[in-house]
Amino acid sequence: MEKGVRDSRHRLWQDAPAFASLESLNSWLQQRCLALWQELPHPEDRTRTIADYWQDEQQHLMPLPAAFDGFVEHTKRVSSTCLIAFEHNRYSVPASFANRSVSLRVYPDRLVIVAEANVGAVHQRAFSRDRKAGGGKTIYDWRHYLSVVQRKPCALRNGAPFSELPENFRQLQEILLRRPGGDREMVDVLSPVLMHDERLAEQAVTAALEIERPSKQHVLNCLGRLNDTPRPQPLTPPATLRLVIEPIADNQRYDRLRERNR
Repeated sequence: MEKGVRDSRHRLWQDAPAFASLESLNSWLQQRCLALWQELPHPEDRTRTIADYWQDEQQHLMPLPAAFDGFVEHTKRVSSTCLIAFEHNRYSVPASFANRSVSLRVYPDRLVIVAEANVGAVHQRAFSRDRKAGGGKTIYDWRHYLSVVQRKPCALRNGAPFSELPENFRQLQEILLRRPGGDREMVDVLSPVLMHDERLAEQAVTAALEIERPSKQHVLNCLGRLNDTPRPQPLTPPATLRLVIEPIADNQRYDRLRERNR
């Protein structure tokens, strides 16, 4: 058995490419296993493959139950810079929880920060072996710092969290920061992300970038139009309902009515 496992492992990982992330590794490994099932004969029936038997067995299997919500929970103190530390890495938390305690739920692939019985943030889990002081990675979500820049607009220029803004936001920021008061204008453009669908905000910014001198007012106008409820389509009445007397626009009827009632 040990020899068989060792041989399968060698066949599985032979000529494996380099992977940029754990997700790409797992995806490649899944496809590789499925491909090998098509090639490997069943150990008790050499005339058929493992994939053939898997197709026959699926109809006899029980339905897969809901996944167990398994996590390890820790209590963490949020720093004044809106960060928590876990395994030598740092993760951002919404600014409203700065200097407060939150619950950290650790899953194999993600971290979930819970405060006041609500999920405050979700991050992909980072794996770093740098154990030196100040080492590891810092994972930001720029949305967590929007309430901070509303008080300190200049933080947009050099703030590390805002280096990860979407490309269209960055283009608009470069234009606005060349003008007096551009910091405040950019903050006003980012603030609706907290109240509206972020995809609509990105569409509004993209539309504003199409003109020569985009501005905060143009972005907010575009966002307002995108949020408007679509006008209902005109009704098509049935054929039995016919207009017998065509209405006539007569602005003098009101004056005649007043004279009659004097």
